[in-house]
Amino acid sequence: MLFHYALVDDLISKEEFEQRVETKIEECGDLIDEPTAAMLVIGELGRQHVKIRELSGKSSLFSFFGKVTDKTEPKGFDRKDGEKGWVATLLVGDETGTTRVVLWDEKAASVNDIAAGDVLEIIGRPPQKSTKEIYALALRKASCEISCSLPINGAVGDSLSYRPVDLDAVLISREELRTFYRKDGTTGEMVEAVIGDTFGTARVVAWVPELFGNIPSGSSIHITGAKPDRRGMGRAYSLDEKSTVIVTDQAISVPFTPVGSVSEEGIYSIKGAVKDVKEPRSFTSRNGTVSWVRNILVSDGKDELKIVLWGEKALTLVMPGDQIEVFHATARPGRYGGIELGVGRGSSFRVPIEESHPIIFEGTIITGQGCTFIDNGTERYIIEGNLKHGTEVQVTGILSGNRITPSNVQPVEVKPQILLMQFREFIEGL
Repeated sequence: MLFHYALVDDLISKEEFEQRVETKIEECGDLIDEPTAAMLVIGELGRQHVKIRELSGKSSLFSFFGKVTDKTEPKGFDRKDGEKGWVATLLVGDETGTTRVVLWDEKAASVNDIAAGDVLEIIGRPPQKSTKEIYALALRKASCEISCSLPINGAVGDSLSYRPVDLDAVLISREELRTFYRKDGTTGEMVEAVIGDTFGTARVVAWVPELFGNIPSGSSIHITGAKPDRRGMGRAYSLDEKSTVIVTDQAISVPFTPVGSVSEEGIYSIKGAVKDVKEPRSFTSRNGTVSWVRNILVSDGKDELKIVLWGEKALTLVMPGDQIEVFHATARPGRYGGIELGVGRGSSFRVPIEESHPIIFEGTIITGQGCTFIDNGTERYIIEGNLKHGTEVQVTGILSGNRITPSNVQPVEVKPQILLMQFREFIEGL
């Protein structure tokens, strides 16, 4: 009973809690045990169990169930006051994500009795400066089942190990070569990339840029000696002179998250159709350079999501109707409500190349929010270029999906019968 009382010790006294639990058992005709009655009382006080993806909420105390996927052994350290301390970490997960559970001092010893696959009921408080871990106040083994994949030999998925691993993945995108400064004042070069596998996506920093060479995006690759980076959110690895990258013919599918399943925190990959596009806006970054930001709205047919593009990605040519793909983007609460998915450094944004063929098309130019259309009353396409609204033109170019890239645009004479037909179609559509 003391385990569950820790969840509500700031709301009622221990004596009152015990009385409520006894009353709940009596109300149920002695058909429930004490732990079940305690959980019912906790629920009535507004402290229900949550899923792992909800641990970033505003509450200062959480109770949740998690399956153990990895653990560290207890490690001793010296405190500032000279006392000896102990710490151990568990990695636990459910169907919504994973989190690190930190055990301090006497609780650290309990990891010796915990194994991968065990399901734990945990009460804990999140540290002030982290949203990826929680400090355990109490924990115990639970008999419930939880759906959560265990890592395979520490090679992929979530793990607490820092040992280099091998990865089979697809190269989603690669940034331009960048120069960095070492502590001794010398310079070096590095390349950042986004990769994906059946577990999701990851950010990769290659301190030896030649490792990626001229490997094109979309290639399947086998990486050896990838060092896990646990400092930030999401999966990340670094490559050095001991690492290798080779192209393979392995077919690898990267999963996407439904737009409606994106929460206020986490790393996600989504795809959908662009519903609305704002113009890019320039701003001055902290280091004094000029950068850009752009907002778009994406729908997967069921739900909509705000996307914020940063830097060079904000200048990507994208228009309403385009099918887009976003990889390894960071979710956060929107400034004006809802959820935003930020796409900047360490993320990938692309408009998949569709089958193209030549086209000759005649119609009226219609300018809209962030895009331009050509419409003949029956068909409508997005058209690139600076064209005047309301003009009648014949365009010769390449059609890719619903977008025309013109090679030649000629004005055409407006025929009265065409205008009449378009006017009738407009009236009928009202």
